[in-house]
Amino acid sequence: MRLALCPGTFDPITNGHVDIIERSSRLFDRLYVTIFPNPDKAVLFTLQERLEMVREAVAHLPNVTVEAHDGLVSDYVRARGIRVVIRGLRAVTDFEYEFQMAQMNMRLNPEVETCFMMTRPENAYLSSSIVKTVARYGGDVTGLVPPGVAKRLGALFKGR
Repeated sequence: MRLALCPGTFDPITNGHVDIIERSSRLFDRLYVTIFPNPDKAVLFTLQERLEMVREAVAHLPNVTVEAHDGLVSDYVRARGIRVVIRGLRAVTDFEYEFQMAQMNMRLNPEVETCFMMTRPENAYLSSSIVKTVARYGGDVTGLVPPGVAKRLGALFKGR
């Protein structure tokens, strides 16, 4: 069975994330979309909220499992027999960070390969940070995030 991991903070999940997940799900028998902590990021949504949003956004994909893990990607994939980590790239600026992460994962677990997937042009500018900023100041995030995420963001920032 071909297994892969699509890790992220998903705070919140965007349509760019969903596109990468959909495309990856067609390449692998089982795709794990797993929320990992990132100590460099201050999150807006709780872990439970992020799990709910991701599960809702990918519910149409029967071979996708959504989980959370509080540890290293290299340990997670080793425990599940996963050999491929999927990472989306928007621009050259993403590559430097993702390259470093891929090299560290390979050092920690030489069995792991990182597969970089280019975003579609319509998602190249899209990030969770940008979406949160737009929502915080009352901008319309329709079409940038799944409908359930747009609703949560609207409710969160209503009246601010």
